[in-house]
Amino acid sequence: MNYIVFLLIIFAIIVLSLAILILWRKQNPPIKLDTEHYDLRDITIDDIDRMEDGSGFEMYLYRLLIELGYSGVYKTMGSRDFGADVVFTDSDGVRNVIQAKRYAIENPVGISAVQEVFSCMRYYKAKKAVVIATTRFTDSCETLAGINYVKLIDRTDLVSIIEAFRAGDIFAARKIIETEPRRILESWSEANSTELHEVRKDYRAEKYVKKVMSK
Repeated sequence: MNYIVFLLIIFAIIVLSLAILILWRKQNPPIKLDTEHYDLRDITIDDIDRMEDGSGFEMYLYRLLIELGYSGVYKTMGSRDFGADVVFTDSDGVRNVIQAKRYAIENPVGISAVQEVFSCMRYYKAKKAVVIATTRFTDSCETLAGINYVKLIDRTDLVSIIEAFRAGDIFAARKIIETEPRRILESWSEANSTELHEVRKDYRAEKYVKKVMSK
């Protein structure tokens, strides 16, 4: 009898959870921005968080850059994009490649985003690379971006861009997008130096190889 009661309790919990989930989804339906029938100024960061997938975020950025008056704006194909989701030409006439990352707030963007967008610059004949995310970046991601001069736009920056755009302050939105990225190197002389940086060695690997070669 106790076993049956236990099963009934579990079943009731499952039904209640499903009911709460259905109610929440009705109140917070997923946003789908792959159609032309929406006003870009109505979109907030909360709407972006509720998008079904990353393609909606890419479409939003594509539309946003056009609305901000940039030229040479286009969205790449979903497959074989070589690391760029959107391409645009900035105020200085320089082509930029963008990789868009729509992650949950608690899920930071790692170094692969920088690696991918930086490596596709030559393919698109771009001189600048940007990663725009709905969350923060890991420390290693920020370090790699700083060394390679890749612009990182995190959630805080993105919210500022969205709010400026919705307020009609195009200049402020463009300023955030076009601000120079943080450079890790201290100076141009260091950047052009032939001195090699110290490599963090895997001493266990060295020990293993020495042991194998000594046989």
